[in-house]
Amino acid sequence: MVAEQFTAAAAQVEPVYHDKEATLDKTCRWIETAGTQDVDVVVFPETFFPGYPYWRGSSIARWTDLMVELQKNSLSVEDDALEVLGDAIDEANCHVVLGTNERSERPGSETLYNSLFYFDRSGELVRRHRKLMPTHGERTIWGRGDPSTLDTHDTDIGRMGGLICYENHMTLPKGALAAMGEEIHPAVWPGFWEQHGHPGDKSKATDRSAIETCDQYPAMREYAFETQSFVISSSAYMSDEMLGRVMDDVDFNIAAGGSMLINPAGIVKAGPAIGEETLLTAEFDRDERRATKAYFDSVGHYTRWDAVNLNVRDTELAPFEGEQAGETPPTPSPATIEEIATEHDLPIDTVESIVDSLHSS
Repeated sequence: MVAEQFTAAAAQVEPVYHDKEATLDKTCRWIETAGTQDVDVVVFPETFFPGYPYWRGSSIARWTDLMVELQKNSLSVEDDALEVLGDAIDEANCHVVLGTNERSERPGSETLYNSLFYFDRSGELVRRHRKLMPTHGERTIWGRGDPSTLDTHDTDIGRMGGLICYENHMTLPKGALAAMGEEIHPAVWPGFWEQHGHPGDKSKATDRSAIETCDQYPAMREYAFETQSFVISSSAYMSDEMLGRVMDDVDFNIAAGGSMLINPAGIVKAGPAIGEETLLTAEFDRDERRATKAYFDSVGHYTRWDAVNLNVRDTELAPFEGEQAGETPPTPSPATIEEIATEHDLPIDTVESIVDSLHSS
């Protein structure tokens, strides 16, 4: 059964920059805080673990030094830190979506990805999403994500999707998540900004008036409305003192916070929170979604799949193809099995048995 009401939270918290162990400890403490407030799902900002690379435009020599530090302090799906996180999450009894720099688990690779790790209430890592396309200077930091990670999963408070930063502006991935039945949308960002004419000219927001020019504010409200999702928009906050742990001349500081909680009608129920650490919370009711869908159902009565539809690939990127990668051949449809049986004058159950054997071997 899916709960009719739930409490959502955006953990607008600064990490201990480039410090894996200290960030792990702080993450667990804020998860504990969420648990004491009976939060059902808490979302940490983009690459919260162990911080967004605001230094991405540094000189090549300095960039290399910082990349090595980032690699050493990032998480992988095989990291022992996930067990520590899992215990804290289990104790808090809430779903957690963690923005992280993810170190590839592929043997021989040290590539980083901009990822979301999804934990259920028991603390189990149930899914990850890797950002499909790093933005601008981010392409010097992260690899491109696998199409297979554009997905949703079911929870006891609704089906959860999620996108990272400018993915929330990408029309087709948004449509794909809606078509997958997304109900709760974690959206993570590296901060909040004032935009001065175009996306390449922005500065750190200093107060709430930045909503007049920051593309993030209308994007999150529109995402909620056009997909009828509960949006948990979690944006990074970091003080100048914390950024100074890595370097004094950060060239892209937009870490102002800006987290928001938005209902499926596009109404902001909390935030944006600017210039502070906070656990921003809001209560949501599934009737808010039903009421919006009664008027405009993006995957129901307001669709025209006959006019426009999507081709969504779920391929995992790999260095080998075919049998070398140990791939299982696709399962033939019942119609194909019948055609094979007829062509070779075999009983259908014989062909089905062969197919089953191929997929169990």
